This record gives sequence, C-alpha cells and structure tokens, in this order.
Amino acid sequence: MGAQLRQLRQKIKTVKSTAKITRAQELIATSRIVKAQERVKESAPYARHITRAVTALISHQTNVAHPLVKEKPDSPRAAVLLITSDRGFCGGYNANVLREAEALMTKLREDGKEPVPYIVGRKGINWYRFRGREVEEEWSGFSDRPNFEDAETIGRRLVADFLAESEGEGEGKRDLGEIHVIYTQFVSMLTQEVQVRRLLPLEIEEVEATATETVPPAYEFEPSAKIALDLMLPNYVESRIWHMLLQAAASYHAATRRAMKSATDNANELVGIYSRQANQARQAEITQEISEIVGGANALAEASAGSE
Repeated sequence: MGAQLRQLRQKIKTVKSTAKITRAQELIATSRIVKAQERVKESAPYARHITRAVTALISHQTNVAHPLVKEKPDSPRAAVLLITSDRGFCGGYNANVLREAEALMTKLREDGKEPVPYIVGRKGINWYRFRGREVEEEWSGFSDRPNFEDAETIGRRLVADFLAESEGEGEGKRDLGEIHVIYTQFVSMLTQEVQVRRLLPLEIEEVEATATETVPPAYEFEPSAKIALDLMLPNYVESRIWHMLLQAAASYHAATRRAMKSATDNANELVGIYSRQANQARQAEITQEISEIVGGANALAEASAGSE
C-alpha cells in the first residue's frame, strides 16, 4: 500500500506542475490574441484603400492586359502557399491547414496542373521534409508575430515566379500559372476557419452596382494607368499576404489558448482522479493498520487470559 500511495502522490505532483505550465501558456496566448487583433485592425485601412484604388483603376480601364490579371493556360505549375506555425501546442491548427493543402493539391493534379509548395512556418516545413517532398521556397521564424517585411519578401518571390516567363527569366522553370494561399482566418476566440484563396491571377468580375454601393472614383494616374498598375498590383499582393499572415497569427494564438485551456482542464481532472485514488489507498492502508492493531490486541488479551 505504501508504494502505491507514493506513486499516486508523485503523479499528482507531476500533473500539478504540468497544469501550472499549461495555465501560464494559456494566459500568454490570451494576451497575444488581443495584440494580434489590434495589428489586424491597424492594417485594415491600408488594405482597404489599395483595394479601392486597384478596383477603380481596373473598373475605368476598358482593356486590362497586365500579366498579374491575365490567365496563363500554358503554365501548368500552380503555387500553393501554406501558412503554418513555427511552434506547436496549438491543437489541430497545423493539421487542418495541411489537410486542406493536400486536398487542393489533389484537385490541381486532377486538373492537369503541377502543384508547387511554398511553406511558411517550421511545422509545415518539417512535415514536408519528414516525407521527403520538395519545397520551392520556405520561410520561418515569424509566424506568431509577422512583420510587413516578411509579407513583402514572400510577395516579391511569388510575383517574381509568376512573372518569370513574361520577363524572360531562365528557361521557364520558375514560371507559375496560378498562386493559391491556404491560411487560417480568425473568426472569434472559439472559431478559426481554414481558407483557400487564389491570389494570382486576379479575378475580374463585372457586376452591376446597386443603389447602396458606392461607384469607384475615377482616379487620374500619372504618368499612366499602366505604370500605376505595375506599381500597385505587387503592393496589393503583398498587402493581401500581410493580411493573411496577421489572420493566421491571431488564429494560432487562439488555437494555442484553446488547446492549453483544454490541457489545464484535463490536468485538473486527472489530479482529482489521482487524489481520489490516493485517498482510497490511504484509507485502505489505515484500515489495514487498525485491523492489525485490533488483531494484535485480541491476541495479547487471549494470551493473558490463557496464562491466568
């Protein structure tokens, strides 16, 4: 009984220590979610204005022939940008992104295209390395707190690979026909949804404006609309990636908070189970000791009566 009680007490001590760690990580993730949401709000005005400017420019141009909005049916390679995390302890956050990526790549292969992975985050990089799969480019070290420079680096590489053929770079090995992004969108503290978006080529939709919609203003671009489009579209792509990185960071912290809260609750429940088992073992040990004492006393009493 003594050995069993010691083991249970050691387990209780270990689980309580684990609960303290998971509780601390839960509190840290909670504080970081607020900061991540603030960064998403701060980036919204720039993204909104550049989107309006690009929309206005394309809306008032009868013939848009920019490479970033032109379909490339002769380019079978399709980039798939996966935004994962650098660290774990976030439940199914990375698994959901990787699962959607596999589904997208399967669909692209069925359509006769060659998916080319670009990975953000050590978890996604290690997942591909472990399976011996080739990766076109990888970035890591900033998934929980990205900077605009990181989005700029990713955006420039993707745009350069997308424009490689039109610019006559190399032998077309890096030429891309499409660019898709898979990231996790922050909906609420309890809900984060994996999103699949086609980033390039841009999709132009002709719709009739309703009475409640504002008609895009007719900007005057200097020196020309084409040059302005050449400058704005790469910045637009970078701002989209920046927004996705911020959304993914907020979702990661929310997933970490939820996973750590679940771990803390499970640890506390396990402490309760071990405590009950320890109490039962202690009670059994006390009962046995009392039985031994009573038995010994009866034996002495019988021995004394026999001697008389």
